[in-house]
Amino acid sequence: MLNEKPHLTLKHLTLKHLTFNIINVQITSEYLERAIEQLAKLPGTGRKSAQRIAIYLLKQNDDYAQKLAQAIVDLKEKVTRCSICGNVSDSDPCKICDNPKRDPSAICVVEEFNDVYIIEKSNEFRGRYHVLGGVISPMDNIGPDKLRIQELLKRVGEDDQINEVILALNPDAEGEATSYYINKLMKEYDVSVTRIAYGIPMGTELEFIDEATLSRAFASRNSF
Repeated sequence: MLNEKPHLTLKHLTLKHLTFNIINVQITSEYLERAIEQLAKLPGTGRKSAQRIAIYLLKQNDDYAQKLAQAIVDLKEKVTRCSICGNVSDSDPCKICDNPKRDPSAICVVEEFNDVYIIEKSNEFRGRYHVLGGVISPMDNIGPDKLRIQELLKRVGEDDQINEVILALNPDAEGEATSYYINKLMKEYDVSVTRIAYGIPMGTELEFIDEATLSRAFASRNSF
């Protein structure tokens, strides 16, 4: 038939066919959209995940929403940093630094405060901590002066009970550089500088271990 319109396939579609009228797309709730935008800024959260979270919160009762909102406000207003170790705490000094049952002779140096939680869950270390607040990273314009290294030196120099500094930084380039830098500075003090062992994780087969990890495992081997 002469008046019959041609059948459009995907390759026949032009930009004009794919264009839709954005004016007709309306946001039903600006408050919901605002919540989605803020939730999408969370680490590892895209817009779809943020939308699901926002809708979930919308379906909860008022008591839950108020408790969540208050918890976020308290997080920003009431959580502080320990002036001794730099860990997050509700009090200053923190409960670890203020605990007389902790071993005062050993300080474990970590990168961030979340590393303290990880080590504490292992229930293997009973000393105290020192949080650097990062690692030396020239690419990110982070030098030793931006870390809590001077505070560490002051603690070691003023506290005669400290006889061991344990370096528990991540085994990457920045962590290694920071560890070597701290170890060099500690040579002026009468303390032992050690580091946590790195090697093959429990339950892992050798064929799945990379060369760098295997090399480190041999270098850190101990007597059986």
